[in-house]
Amino acid sequence: MIPRSIDRRCFLVRSAALSVLARLSPLALASGLAKRAAAAPFRRVRPGDAGWPSEAEWQALGREVGGRLLKVESPLLACQGTAPGAACETLFKELKNPYYLGDSPGLTQTLGWLDAWSSRRSVYAVAAESAADVAAAVKFARVHNLRLVVKGGGASFLGRSTAPDSLLIWTRHMSSVVLHDAFLPQGCAGKIAPVPAVSLGAGVLSGHAYNEVTSKGGRYVQGGGCLTVGVAGLVQAGGFGSFSRKYGSAAASLLEAEIVTADGQVRVANACREPELFWALKGGGGGSFGVVTRLTLKTHELPAYFGGVYATIRATSDEAYRRLLAQFVTFYADNLLGPHWGDIVTLRPDNRLVIRMSFQGLDKPGAEALWRPFFDWVTAAIPAQYAYLLPPYVRSVPVRHLWDPAFLKAYAPDALRSDDRPGASPDNVFWAGDLAEAGFFIFAFQSLWLPAALLAKERREALVDALVAASRHAPVELHFQKGLAGGSPEALAATRETATNPKLLDAFALAILDGAGPPAYPGVAGHEPDLAAARQSASEVAAAMAALSALAPEGGAYFAESDFFEEKWQEAYWGANYARLLAAKRRYDPDGLFFVHHGVGSEEWSGDGFERLSPG
Repeated sequence: MIPRSIDRRCFLVRSAALSVLARLSPLALASGLAKRAAAAPFRRVRPGDAGWPSEAEWQALGREVGGRLLKVESPLLACQGTAPGAACETLFKELKNPYYLGDSPGLTQTLGWLDAWSSRRSVYAVAAESAADVAAAVKFARVHNLRLVVKGGGASFLGRSTAPDSLLIWTRHMSSVVLHDAFLPQGCAGKIAPVPAVSLGAGVLSGHAYNEVTSKGGRYVQGGGCLTVGVAGLVQAGGFGSFSRKYGSAAASLLEAEIVTADGQVRVANACREPELFWALKGGGGGSFGVVTRLTLKTHELPAYFGGVYATIRATSDEAYRRLLAQFVTFYADNLLGPHWGDIVTLRPDNRLVIRMSFQGLDKPGAEALWRPFFDWVTAAIPAQYAYLLPPYVRSVPVRHLWDPAFLKAYAPDALRSDDRPGASPDNVFWAGDLAEAGFFIFAFQSLWLPAALLAKERREALVDALVAASRHAPVELHFQKGLAGGSPEALAATRETATNPKLLDAFALAILDGAGPPAYPGVAGHEPDLAAARQSASEVAAAMAALSALAPEGGAYFAESDFFEEKWQEAYWGANYARLLAAKRRYDPDGLFFVHHGVGSEEWSGDGFERLSPG
């Protein structure tokens, strides 16, 4: 007898379904039902939802983490919808201080991206000081079905360290630095030899790491080029510094990581314990596999010299500019494609070539002699074709002082900026050239690895044509230290064992094209984003990248510095490594507790990370 609550149509559909199910094996039936259950909509809770934790439950978490649970406030909220005032003007001046940004759980180093995201505060934050604090927060988020965010340095262009209605695990205060003369990863006795190393808490910034390891310890550690970039996020992104061609990517130096995984367990991952998780942490993208609480990096012997070469050349015509770029490409291919050279050359639409390159392992006379033929070529054509806006010069720095704040303030004060807050640590410094990025609002940002095959003599003309065409639309930055072609054998071998897209090994540079404006935030009078300028800049960047990507259509992009709107991000960031990364994700985080934009496994979720769209 058919119950009256079931109509005839429903009964027929169900009968047909049962007849099919009856023909399935028990294993197939169980598998199908599991997939169907996994495919059901799954939503994380927000404030006001029935499942949101009660005040008593939040208080219990606060006690468990020793009172380090914070109610997060954003200074920007006080300025929204109000007339411009002195307090808000002071705030926007402070937004140019990356240390102020990093020390506020309600702010991020970047305030937003056109049509992509805006910096939004979490509801609560655990200001973690130990792995136990992090584990408590992870368990709480899992039990209560919360959106979880992790932030250390907070320098995420793509907004991966911010989300509204979330619980933030804030690792800023995990700042210990411990040097080791001979470090042996746990469980590796008799398998690998001990090496000099440094253990860093998850909140340590690159500049502080350099100062402790190099200035005070006399060794080199591979951190980032920007001094305020968090080392933990850098390593998980892959990570590059000025001398990556000599020492490999930051991920390549990872020896061991302490990490809290989605089950709330504190694990140690290295080549001998949890090797797949260890490999995934070496360039698989921060915020996808767990919360790193400590990482240990191999340190290296210092070279004889650190230094840099600087010049700005302006061509008097488009044709002269093309000749200048052709000469530079040839000079670079013949002289600079090696482990000694890194950093940036910028090609600008106004026919300027801006050289800001670093070197290691060469002395100043050697660097000057190497560059002399190129600069002599330019000088011979002055003033008819070129002018020096910045005459060329070479600077050499004692190796232990390249990141020594006290030395730099005396030796090169114009190159440095300091944390200007009362009582700030004198070690809180950053490069003057990075000032523009503090708190900025991104209009557009794209990157592309350029294969070294383009430097072959028969392909140089096409490369120059593409560089010229791109630079007509927007500035083109060539980051030579972010492509490892020509690197040392040790750097190439170590980086090959990371999860980053292998195409970086064959690239001579990472091309970066971007547009951005000063700190801006929607709804703040006098400081709202200039949307017209932003859209114009985004259009120019897209046109410039089109010229380059036509030459290297499958070049790949860097996880930490790439397009928010990248469609083929799995291939771009990781190439053939993505399938292995996804398997590690499903092993260590099968329910997708950890979500970041275009992170491993994020294709299974809505853009905000609150709704699961497909089964894991």
